[in-house]
Amino acid sequence: MKIHRQLTLGIGILFAMILLLGGQSVGYVYRLSKASENMLADNYNSLHYAEEMLRSLDRLTRDSLSRLSLIEELIKQQQNITEIDESEVTAALTSKVTGLSDSVSQAEIQSVREDLYRLMELNMASIRVKSDVLEHSAEEFMLWLIVVGILCASSAAVILWRFPKLILKPIDKLKAGITEIANHNYDERLDLGSNREFQKVADSFNDMARRLSEYSRSSVVRLIREKKRIEAVINSLHEPVIGLDSNKNILFINEEAFSILNLPRKNVVGSNAAELSLRNDLLRRLIRELYTEKSENKDPLKIYADNKESYFQMDNIPLHIDSEDGNGREFIGNVIILHNITKYKELDSAKTNFISTVSHEMKTPISSILMSLQLLSDDRLGKLNEEQLSFIRNIKDSSNRLLEITGELLNMAQIETGNLKLMPKITKPIELIDYAIKATQVLAERFCCFVEVEYPEKISKIFVDSEKIAWVITNLLSNAIHHSPEKSRIIIGAREKEKTVEIFVRDFGRGIDPRYHKNIFERYFRVPGTKVQGSGLGLAISREFVEAHGGAISVESEIGRGSCFTVSLPK
Repeated sequence: MKIHRQLTLGIGILFAMILLLGGQSVGYVYRLSKASENMLADNYNSLHYAEEMLRSLDRLTRDSLSRLSLIEELIKQQQNITEIDESEVTAALTSKVTGLSDSVSQAEIQSVREDLYRLMELNMASIRVKSDVLEHSAEEFMLWLIVVGILCASSAAVILWRFPKLILKPIDKLKAGITEIANHNYDERLDLGSNREFQKVADSFNDMARRLSEYSRSSVVRLIREKKRIEAVINSLHEPVIGLDSNKNILFINEEAFSILNLPRKNVVGSNAAELSLRNDLLRRLIRELYTEKSENKDPLKIYADNKESYFQMDNIPLHIDSEDGNGREFIGNVIILHNITKYKELDSAKTNFISTVSHEMKTPISSILMSLQLLSDDRLGKLNEEQLSFIRNIKDSSNRLLEITGELLNMAQIETGNLKLMPKITKPIELIDYAIKATQVLAERFCCFVEVEYPEKISKIFVDSEKIAWVITNLLSNAIHHSPEKSRIIIGAREKEKTVEIFVRDFGRGIDPRYHKNIFERYFRVPGTKVQGSGLGLAISREFVEAHGGAISVESEIGRGSCFTVSLPK
């Protein structure tokens, strides 16, 4: 039977029982009501008439009008005879009332009173009998109501027990099946019995599960094929590649990474990289780099690979996808790529050696040129005309400039090769400032700049390589002169802080755009639009010299307000 028909039948039975119970209740209530009404309408009226006749009878000896009232009530009683013996009592009462004489005796009154008592007793007896009948009928009514109520309750209990089970049991099976499908168990099948409606649901569910199983198998095969293709692509790369999920579990790793990290091929994929790094120093360093701030100037990794020392630059690529709610990006892992920069390192080393060699070799001929120019300028070899002297000055300036560039290249070569050696000693900051002022005195006079010194009365001494720090201060002061207009002020001075001594150079020239404050300390960088010629190495070398002492160099500058370079050195 269809569920629709079963539901209709069950609800119809309940409705019929409710109607039956209601009809029985209404019928019995109606019968009890009619019986009570008859009892009140008949017997109660007879009692009332008898009581009125007793009152009239009591007043009969005192009031002649009471006879009329007695006769009126008697007539009403004659019209309300409802019991079997009531007519005889009423007839006897009528005979005695009509036979009363004008002078009523007590014997006549007593005889009439006795008939009235008999009439009242007859109606009272009838009321008691009818009351017993009503009580018996009420008991029968209650019994029938109890029986019908029990039948209705039993039927309702059977229906309530049967129908939810009939409907909920297949639904529970369906929910369990859906849960299995949600857990990717596509082999789940449903059997919901012989009920046609649920059987159709089971057939549809089983068909869906079968299609999902087929799709899953085809998808898994396709995913496996794509995974193998991606693995082939990753393994074909000549650079080590490692993929991690958000929990630092290894998702993939190519052959180059296995070789570089010296890891066993077995059971690596799926393992936690942090746990593996406890037994692998290189992997531990790579994992540690993931938690450090990104920097473009990180030192390359020196790794023994291909039977030689090789250099690798680590590139950490965080992976993000759109979150499911569409309100942001979700982090899913990292890809670590080790770029082999060994050949670039070798080329850089060769370049550094070449620059060092060429710079060193150029210093001797440049010095010879300067010596020859000094001899030519001597009047003992003969006087030169103005044009010749002009040529000599130009050659001398160019030679000095060439000698300066050569010195910068030598300093940079020392820094790049790691041959920078410091020879620190206790030095007064004023000595470094005096050296810089004297070294740039001729330049300041040429550009008509006025150098002012701001120096406190008391300041701590510093433990530095005075030659290199003096070179830094001289370079900063020279740059300030070059970038200042004629007849402008330049302030050089020192100040003391808690743990450092600061030497600063302030000019009031064009200033530097804040966008370039970090770039000006990079090698070969020149601020766009500047007309002053230079190698672009001075500030880079200055930073290396200062940082080698554990200090720092910084700049404060705005367009049109000049610049202030500050060298902070530990005490």
